[in-house]
Amino acid sequence: MSGGVSGGGLRARLRALWSLFSKEAKQHVGTDQFGNDYYYVPERRTWLGQTIRERRFMEARNMKEVDYREGDIPVEWEAWIRKTRKSPPTIEEILKNEKHREDIKIKIKDISEKEKLQITDSNEMHDASPVQIQIKGHASAPDFGKSDLSEDPTSTGKTFQPGSWLPEKKK
Repeated sequence: MSGGVSGGGLRARLRALWSLFSKEAKQHVGTDQFGNDYYYVPERRTWLGQTIRERRFMEARNMKEVDYREGDIPVEWEAWIRKTRKSPPTIEEILKNEKHREDIKIKIKDISEKEKLQITDSNEMHDASPVQIQIKGHASAPDFGKSDLSEDPTSTGKTFQPGSWLPEKKK
């Protein structure tokens, strides 16, 4: 089987032939900080009259496209490829957004450290002996806050308040 064409070489040749006959005119729209190139092919009609939708795609610089993991393609370029944004991003925009993301990470780290300190302080407070509170009844009770209770019940129409009546002892 010497002299044969490898699967990757054959695929590249077929792609070149297809682009030659399909009149696919790809336009280079940008390159990211990793060296990946991004292309745009506008909507077009074939010689048979079929409409082919626009395409947006990336050609990887070093890796196979299958080897890409989350974060290997800048978010802005991914949004452009998925057509959630109309125009391709600029390198300035990507760098500005990257700096913003780094600032957010620093702020999150600072807040996490402050929360750890608060939890430590809170645990120390829980270890201290609790303050003793004397409970004298519920605030909705009619005698709340009164020093001495009346022996006679009081009633003014709708608001009946029982007194501290005790039955008389039998003689």
